[in-house]
Amino acid sequence: MQLAREVRAHVIATAGPRSAERVRAAGADEVIDHTTTDVTAAVTEPVDLVVNLAPVAPEQLGALVTLIRDGGTLVNTTVWMPAPSDEERGVRGIDLFVRSDADQLADLAARISTGELRVDVAQRVALADLPALHARAGAGELPGKTVVLAPTA
Repeated sequence: MQLAREVRAHVIATAGPRSAERVRAAGADEVIDHTTTDVTAAVTEPVDLVVNLAPVAPEQLGALVTLIRDGGTLVNTTVWMPAPSDEERGVRGIDLFVRSDADQLADLAARISTGELRVDVAQRVALADLPALHARAGAGELPGKTVVLAPTA
């Protein structure tokens, strides 16, 4: 969101009640509560870009294409399901795969160090507590970004 705001994008985000305020603070212009509202009904004007970061049902992902203006793009990070496209309208579906890029990582780390970008860490947990962390994640109980700490020698 911070990078989108940097290029003056109008950001519409989805969040549940537990994280809505954190999403607003990160720079969202609008926040849609996905637990009570159908995103496709709430977005009334076509958008240039949709970025899907959450695992959703195939029909939900397909419905997001209808929000995008002709020539726009849907970026999907849930690689188990390909991003849909709409060739007639020129809407591209892109599957995003993470790749290591030392220069980009160094740039982002430097921007975090200077305070230009902010990463809010909700908790830090020991590697030994990873099974409990996974159980909490599966139950939808994580409060935000979590850093897993490797044991020190």
